[in-house]
Amino acid sequence: MSNLYLYGIFPAPGPQNLELQGLDQKPVQTEIIDGFAFLYSEAKQDRYLASRRNLLGHEKVLEQAMRAGYRTLLPLQFGLTIDTWETVAHQLTAPHSDHLHRLFEKLSGHREVSIKLFWDSAEELKALMAQDAALRAKRDSLEGKSLSMDEIVHIGQAIEQAMNDRRESIVAAFQTTLNSMALEAVENELLTEAMIYNAAYLIPWDLESEFSQKVEWLDQQFEGRLKIRYNDFTAPYNFAQFDRG
Repeated sequence: MSNLYLYGIFPAPGPQNLELQGLDQKPVQTEIIDGFAFLYSEAKQDRYLASRRNLLGHEKVLEQAMRAGYRTLLPLQFGLTIDTWETVAHQLTAPHSDHLHRLFEKLSGHREVSIKLFWDSAEELKALMAQDAALRAKRDSLEGKSLSMDEIVHIGQAIEQAMNDRRESIVAAFQTTLNSMALEAVENELLTEAMIYNAAYLIPWDLESEFSQKVEWLDQQFEGRLKIRYNDFTAPYNFAQFDRG
């Protein structure tokens, strides 16, 4: 058999008659292995470059399946190809069946949403100095003076701590408002200097509208200080991890 590209795993019987187009414009099909339904297409390459086009193509297949009503899935990492289904059975489904079933139980009826928060650090620093009279006085008292290294470090640390406090107060407001709605929440790495929060939430499907309303409310509370990137529909990558050790 030729190589196959894998997208994700669903509870059997899995997606039916979706007529999706996968990578390399190949039709997406379903294969049942040990009671798990794998979404796959024929692979025309031995290795797939993690280009924007390929990554989006991978995501699109999963999202289209979810939109068609097959909401409970374990998304597989991009670029996974196999040459035989026996490999899948031997390395994944047979030894890790219990893990996979527990993940399906957790994900059933839930969806992943994500929030990324950005701020303008220069504007935040300007606002800090306008609002913090003590810090502003300390800075102003040093203007025009020849400063020692200790003095420079001291004022720099004070400003850095105050900026950290501002950042943490914003993050805490989001966590306090949103975390209670989630079965789980995962904080991910900050990807840019302007990003101050990057989190994914696993929430009940029918609570997304309420969740998004709370995100909008939080945005209003900060009166334009933040840029919020909210994704209300994505495959649950952050909550489909399991220990295969």
